[in-house]
Amino acid sequence: MARHLSTYVGLAHRGEQILVESLRQVAAGHPEDPDTVFVCRSLARQHEGGIERLRSVAERYGEEDVEEPERLHADALTKTRTGGVGLLRDLQDLYLLAALLQTTWTVLEQAAQGARDEDLLQLSTEALTQVGRTMSWLTTHLKVASPQILLVGP
Repeated sequence: MARHLSTYVGLAHRGEQILVESLRQVAAGHPEDPDTVFVCRSLARQHEGGIERLRSVAERYGEEDVEEPERLHADALTKTRTGGVGLLRDLQDLYLLAALLQTTWTVLEQAAQGARDEDLLQLSTEALTQVGRTMSWLTTHLKVASPQILLVGP
């Protein structure tokens, strides 16, 4: 019945880890933007909670090692870019990672409903709420920062 859940549990686990690492990397790489530093660090801490809560699900269903989040991370965030345009591009990369997580958690939420697994359903719903917050902040920050950076910046 749950023979493929391990693939998505692995995607969620690695995706959360990569997003946490990438949020921290962007915070460290853009010290000139205090909002980015503060919020990225805060979001990283919030996503760490999801990683811990995944343990019981991984014990129940297993966890397949998957490469998709690392591939995105390797292509997108091996290091942060410099300057305002670099910040915009780094925020876009974070958004792509968050979007991968959003679809992963959506699939897990649907599977949890089908399996009538209340623990996985609650975890998936909470994770979707968190990744939604992250994506919302990224979108807002891109909207606020882009006119200044693209039209006025150095």
